[in-house]
Amino acid sequence: MADTPIDPLLRTEASSQRATFLELFLDLVFVFALTRVSQRLVEDFTSNQRILLAEAGQTLVLFLVLWFIWASTAWATSTLEPETLAVQGVVVVTVVCSMVVAVAVPEGFGDRGLIFAGAYLAVQFGRVGFFLLATRGRSVPGDPGTPRRVLFWAGVTALPWLVGGLAGENALRGVLWSVAVAVDYLGFTLGWPTPRLGRAHYGGQPFAGEHLAERYQQFLLIALGELILVTGISFSSTEGAAFTPARSAALGLALLTTVLLWRIYFYRAGHVLPNAIIQARDPTRLGLAAAYTHLVMIAGIVLTGVGFELSITHPFGHIVPAWLIAILGGPALFLAGRAGFEFQVFGRVSWTRVAGLVLLAASAVLVPVTRRLPLLTVAGITAAVLLGVALSDLRRAWGQTPEQPAPPV
Repeated sequence: MADTPIDPLLRTEASSQRATFLELFLDLVFVFALTRVSQRLVEDFTSNQRILLAEAGQTLVLFLVLWFIWASTAWATSTLEPETLAVQGVVVVTVVCSMVVAVAVPEGFGDRGLIFAGAYLAVQFGRVGFFLLATRGRSVPGDPGTPRRVLFWAGVTALPWLVGGLAGENALRGVLWSVAVAVDYLGFTLGWPTPRLGRAHYGGQPFAGEHLAERYQQFLLIALGELILVTGISFSSTEGAAFTPARSAALGLALLTTVLLWRIYFYRAGHVLPNAIIQARDPTRLGLAAAYTHLVMIAGIVLTGVGFELSITHPFGHIVPAWLIAILGGPALFLAGRAGFEFQVFGRVSWTRVAGLVLLAASAVLVPVTRRLPLLTVAGITAAVLLGVALSDLRRAWGQTPEQPAPPV
């Protein structure tokens, strides 16, 4: 962390690295938000298969919006002092507006499109507005133009968000919102470059890398908790039919997979992420890059939950080829993100991650063969692949000195 700043808005050496209770309160909103994304994905995979890619693409846009809200808030509380009134107000505004965004997710590309867009813009403008009001417009030392940069970029994307919300249920909304969310991510990644104000230089302010790492760990656990929630609700939703052998086996595989995802993430990169960010030559760069690998892993976990909801509901039913995207693609997406994350922490990728991806991809390529198998069997294949990865990690760690992080940046 940099030298202790005088300004009370900025973090100091004495600032707690632990997440505040208000930040954990914000996480509760995103538990609900992820369940809405999962439910929408289930509908995507069980509705008209001819428009699956379009429907899933829409859900991806909505998911990216949710992750952007959470990640940008985590970044703010890792650079500013979270116990100050200004930052607490920012989090409260985010909590309230994010709940509206989450409620609108199922019909985000339907009747609630304008509500979704309006609530998202309320997050963007509202929290910056409250921050400026609480600080009486005072600039933040070290980077005085950041609030105005964020407002500028929010203004750039406000038009496509609003026009898309008014466009009705057609392809125009998808195009406009896809462009808008891409611009939002680009601005965040580049430091919101703005005419006459330049761009924010990440690293110019005190940065709580341990806090940011803990926030990533907490959100991944939220995603795992959402996986348990979705599969548990699916298992208990049919009265009198829940504890059949097939459905019970599907639930068992879902729980086993959840444990394996947890194990694979935290061994060992997830466990040492705080130290990796602290030891990195450029901690802010690593912290920002980790946002994207966690995005991929969390998307994989959500998709995995959808696959297990399908397998619990139809353990021996006819396999729709598109369902393999969820059942095999979810774990594959998680392993892909985990491989990238491992490189960020250790500067290398374990062969087991690559082998797991190859096996899952091979199962997906053999669609004519795989689709003849019971859905329960395919779910068992994914669990077996993840079990192999986890056991290989355990074997490598047996009797060895725990590997220390060696980030390449």
